[in-house]
Amino acid sequence: MSDLKTESQDLQQEENALIALRKEKLAAERAKGNAFPNDFRRDSYCNDLQKQYADKTKEELEAAAIPVKVAGRIMLNRGSFMVIQDMTGRIQVYVNRKTLPEETLAAVKTWDLGDIISAEGTLARSGKGDLYVEMTNVRLLTKSLRPLPDKHHGLTDTEQRYRQRYVDLMVNEETRHTFRVRSQVISHIRKFLIERDFLEVETPMLQTIPGGAAAKPFETHHNALDMAMFLRIAPELYLKRLVVGGFEKVFEINRNFRNEGVSTRHNPEFTMLEFYQGPTPTTATTWTSPRNCSASWRCWCWAAPTCRTATRCSTSANRSPACRCSTRSSSTTRS
Repeated sequence: MSDLKTESQDLQQEENALIALRKEKLAAERAKGNAFPNDFRRDSYCNDLQKQYADKTKEELEAAAIPVKVAGRIMLNRGSFMVIQDMTGRIQVYVNRKTLPEETLAAVKTWDLGDIISAEGTLARSGKGDLYVEMTNVRLLTKSLRPLPDKHHGLTDTEQRYRQRYVDLMVNEETRHTFRVRSQVISHIRKFLIERDFLEVETPMLQTIPGGAAAKPFETHHNALDMAMFLRIAPELYLKRLVVGGFEKVFEINRNFRNEGVSTRHNPEFTMLEFYQGPTPTTATTWTSPRNCSASWRCWCWAAPTCRTATRCSTSANRSPACRCSTRSSSTTRS
């Protein structure tokens, strides 16, 4: 136990020393003028370039001399080559000592992993076949004060991953993929319902009487009205009032709050889909739910890294190993 505590203290001291050094570098950038330039305008994203020019040979790229402007976070620095990452993916940039001025070359040597830079130049391909940007101009856009997690061990602490999700997003492609797929699934559900003449609405988050589910609410106080109020546990009652008012097809995708237990799979704050349709037989609603969920399953599975079947994945026979489908469905979906 003592050894673990000592090791933890040593790691913390090492990190503090790195942060102090980076703060000194930031102070030097401030002394030069604008430490956070905002006049750069990129024209390309890393993964878009990788896809667009995947079939171009080294000779074709040299002949075309395609100019690009990219920006991203430094994830790997090998001296002459750096790997930067933006919201779409990664690409290499080449520090060409023949085309970059001495002042820039000196500045590049002081940059750290995690710094955000802009790079302008032409596309080229290495002898190993990797696409890269041969830079004619490069600038530091943002100085990173905290070091990235160790590249060999990564970010493995579950508690840190959940409490510092921004760090998890920086270093874990799977986490970024999950965020993108979640957005796609919600967009698909919204599109599915709107195409069937459902009206998307927003109902009150603060309610005087919490209802719609058997759950303990979060309580707060409205100062101006001097009254107790509750964060909603479900939108059900207000959605039904809209149906009574004449909107016969309504839905809401929004946040709900339940003062209950916490785990990696159960959050007191969560997103819920709830929709109502009337007057209509029950079979119409039970038909809509599986159709919507089935389409969302396909959207989820198709976007999974190793699932490219583009088939209905509601049965175990068709399900990819990476597929996260569930065969359960209902008119109220909690995520």
